[in-house]
Amino acid sequence: MTFGMAMNWQACGISLAGGYLLGSIPFGLIFAWLAGAGDVRTIGSGSIGATNVLRTGKYGAAAATVLFDAAKGAVAVLLGQKLYGVDGALFAGLGAFLGHLFPVWLAFKGGKGVATAFGVLLALSWPAALLAGATWLTAAVISRISSLSALITAALAPLYMYFIAGPLYAILTVILALAIIAVHRQNIARLLRGEEPRIGEKKSAN
Repeated sequence: MTFGMAMNWQACGISLAGGYLLGSIPFGLIFAWLAGAGDVRTIGSGSIGATNVLRTGKYGAAAATVLFDAAKGAVAVLLGQKLYGVDGALFAGLGAFLGHLFPVWLAFKGGKGVATAFGVLLALSWPAALLAGATWLTAAVISRISSLSALITAALAPLYMYFIAGPLYAILTVILALAIIAVHRQNIARLLRGEEPRIGEKKSAN
């Protein structure tokens, strides 16, 4: 583990850039279009994530979006780790997450990063990722609100990673969690007003 003063910054930069390019592939946009739903950015929240794809009624496209958005996070970590070890894994994972949030191909307007973050966690520490996934699922079953489930999971995931994988991985998870909370600020406002739509519910663009 070389994270710190002995870090290979060139390797970290390459991992970050490579992860970003992989993470910026807009699978939600692609699968919604292939399913005949058109441009998913014109409906609901305008996000390219699976929750918004689900609002098109194309359940297969939404499921594929979750799978591939998570996969690009996991693949980025695994490639970074294979090439540059722990530093490469961490920076590639961060890059993939940022690429999903801010894809250069879509004027830096992407998704909210929950599935991609899960893929990153899965490749870094599958036990911590499974706990995070179970947290999201439990919250989703109880509340039927995707954003609330994501926020609860984001708050708890760094703790899971800290106790299972250690403080180094927890630092990255904190960064991902804070970013997820930040991009959900409009959802938080709607939650406070009691106006946040439930999973699968269609809503007009805002």
